[in-house]
Amino acid sequence: MRGVRDGGMASLLALALLCLFYASYSVNGVLLKCFCDICPGDNYTCETDGYCFASTSLENGVITYARRCLDRRNWMPPEAPHFCNTKPGIYRSQASICCDKDLCNQNLYPVLLSPDTSELSSVSSDDDDATWVTWKMALTIALPICAICVIVMVIYHIHMTKKRPARHFPDDSLEAPDRPILGGVTIRDMLEMTTSGSGSVGLPLLVQRSIARQIQLVETIGKGRFGEVWRGRWRGENVAVKIFSSREERSWFREAEIYQTVMLRHDNILGFIAADNKDNGTWTQLWLITDYHEKGSLFDYLNRSTVDTNGMIRMALSIATGLAHLHMEIVGTQGKPAIAHRDLKSKNILVKTNGTCAIGDLGLAVRHDVITDTVDIQLNNRVGTKRYMAPEVLEETINMNHFDSFKRADVYALGLILWEIARRCNVGGIHDEYQLPFYDLVPSDPTIEEMRKVVCMDRQRPSIPNRWQSIEALQVMSKVMKECWYHNAAARLTALRIKKSLANYGAMEDLK
Repeated sequence: MRGVRDGGMASLLALALLCLFYASYSVNGVLLKCFCDICPGDNYTCETDGYCFASTSLENGVITYARRCLDRRNWMPPEAPHFCNTKPGIYRSQASICCDKDLCNQNLYPVLLSPDTSELSSVSSDDDDATWVTWKMALTIALPICAICVIVMVIYHIHMTKKRPARHFPDDSLEAPDRPILGGVTIRDMLEMTTSGSGSVGLPLLVQRSIARQIQLVETIGKGRFGEVWRGRWRGENVAVKIFSSREERSWFREAEIYQTVMLRHDNILGFIAADNKDNGTWTQLWLITDYHEKGSLFDYLNRSTVDTNGMIRMALSIATGLAHLHMEIVGTQGKPAIAHRDLKSKNILVKTNGTCAIGDLGLAVRHDVITDTVDIQLNNRVGTKRYMAPEVLEETINMNHFDSFKRADVYALGLILWEIARRCNVGGIHDEYQLPFYDLVPSDPTIEEMRKVVCMDRQRPSIPNRWQSIEALQVMSKVMKECWYHNAAARLTALRIKKSLANYGAMEDLK
């Protein structure tokens, strides 16, 4: 009977999610006519199966206006484009408006936030029309969803009342339970329902926003140049909330975009849940919500804990597996482009409760377009972490147009991370204290010039203790890390080769 109840519950939730997807799409079969500022040959009009849009962009101090068509094939994500959800008058670099009436974008000029004020600007030169269009779109989407949710909740309540015997629980309202209570459905359950377990899509945008707005922030667990990371709670389930400052709008958008890449979801990649911009009236917070791992980053974990040889190999193998998946291109209509991380370091890797790891912080990642053989490098002020930069990056000789160059730079950084883990391997009570790579050669916050001298001119690498050569597992790790940090980038191992080497050693150990 429990299986029947769970099956019914899953069906109801799946129905609700499908309805959310459906409600996010336009059902009008007639093509929409839009004003097009780059179509003089077509009387400045274009036709689309999506939305008309108007946008304002600020690049190098120059303001550019665009009013064109946004076809469905260009929607990202497919159910409701992020592009249509930017709020005019809030961001300094870009603002956009989408609408769904013929030529409705002709007189729209979204206004950016002025650099010297934090107040909201007017939305457009035709403010009343834009406001009406915005409200109409919101009501068109919200009303069917509300009705569907109410119906599903009523049916579910009746279903569970009939099937489940009455129980009495103590009042625990002061402390949220450790298990989520949306009918026993976790965020992972919802993801599996919408992705068929493959990670091919991700949660619909409206579900993401619904989750984001129900999260309670509990405590700060980290800070960085982008902002802060908090532990949050959603219906009893811990989540990590990365809050970007308004100056890092591009980084936030880019990281959310990369996390929602088709087929990216993997056990050794930090699990993405939702992205949302939350306006509190005076400024906008940019939230990125992911899985929470209580053991923290690999950097924090190694600072306070040691690992045995099995734990060391398991950690190293999981990181190599995650990086191999990131670097891999999956061919097909629902395929995945190859992705390079560009900021791999122990602070950007999370340790899971089972001792394996997950790679996070994809804000600097780049994707490879096989058709055009190009790399989608974003205009971003951020650079990678100097201590982990490969020689070719420090020397500025890396070929930015060749995607394999970025993968090889990732492998160099992986070699340094393997060295960090190996230092904390406890064999017979003997281990080294935790240190960052090159701790004995450069200051705590080295400059590019200091790193270039050590890595490129002197060609130094982290020292490998003699005792490692007498311990088989550490000997294997030493060999792998040396093959990761060759000065000649083309001579370095691939992430897939590293994964296979570590997996083969682990399999042999299991047979002993």
